[in-house]
Amino acid sequence: MSTESALSIRDLRVTFKTLLGNVQAVRGVSLDVQPGEVLGVVGESGSGKSVSFLAVMGLLGRNAVIEGSAKVGDTELVGANQRTLRKVRGNNVAMIFQDPLSALNPVHRVGAQVAEMVLAHHHGMSKDDAAKRAVELLDIVGIPQPEQRARQYAHEFSGGMRQRVMIAMAIANDPKVLIADEPTTALDVTVQAQILEVIDRIRKEMGTAVVLITHDLGVVARMADRVQVMYAGRVVERADVHSLFHQSDHPYTRGLLASQPTLGRERLSPIPGAPPNMLQPPSGCAFRVRCAHAAPECAGDVPELIQVRRTETACVRAQELEALV
Repeated sequence: MSTESALSIRDLRVTFKTLLGNVQAVRGVSLDVQPGEVLGVVGESGSGKSVSFLAVMGLLGRNAVIEGSAKVGDTELVGANQRTLRKVRGNNVAMIFQDPLSALNPVHRVGAQVAEMVLAHHHGMSKDDAAKRAVELLDIVGIPQPEQRARQYAHEFSGGMRQRVMIAMAIANDPKVLIADEPTTALDVTVQAQILEVIDRIRKEMGTAVVLITHDLGVVARMADRVQVMYAGRVVERADVHSLFHQSDHPYTRGLLASQPTLGRERLSPIPGAPPNMLQPPSGCAFRVRCAHAAPECAGDVPELIQVRRTETACVRAQELEALV
């Protein structure tokens, strides 16, 4: 595996200016993704997972203030102009969105939309060649009868097939980084497995770095090489997938794992309370207001990631809690 990161993010911060005040959605996220690696990003809704990568792609609204650094290769994306972003989006970094039906244009044929992605970065290619390439891409992602399907509209596809179309559009230009934002949401288990298999095959065959944003820890366990857990706009734990599932040290991560259905477990253990209001996030560790192990020192400085056993954990009591299972 290459030592040069396909995607490198440093101290990313995103603040939304609203009528009620400034929403601190992302508060200093850093990460690296290597070519051919799958990085799982997990956390509750509102933890800043999707916003972080929409910021990287330059897809947030005008009320978003983005600070920090995000590089794909040598190209800096934070603060880049639209011309630079247009060159990078779909070419070096691509995104699979949560809802393929709303992401696809309902009045254009599916094949034409895939071909448009090809033409956007291959200006010398003819429309006929782009249409042929679109059919090839639909075939690559496992859509049956791709020539016939290319002439159909999005509403004529099932949810799983629409998601395959989104993947075809995302890989149209062999991107270095593929960001998959909840790619299996609202799909049944069989179709989920098929979509994940397609993403995994693309990663292996093309050496694409994959960022997998999801609530589903089962998907992470199956797909990811490393995992970052986010809470209240910050990374609270980071580790390889095996260590995170078997030796997690942050109370929030343990809470997520305990709230998942597991064979032999009679009752789930939900995390009490609700995520904080990011207009006024709590001082110190944002999770302390919901944490059964909170102590006065948790309200002090915002904890940084420290190495505990085999994970990096942002918890001032991590060493004390290490023995708790």
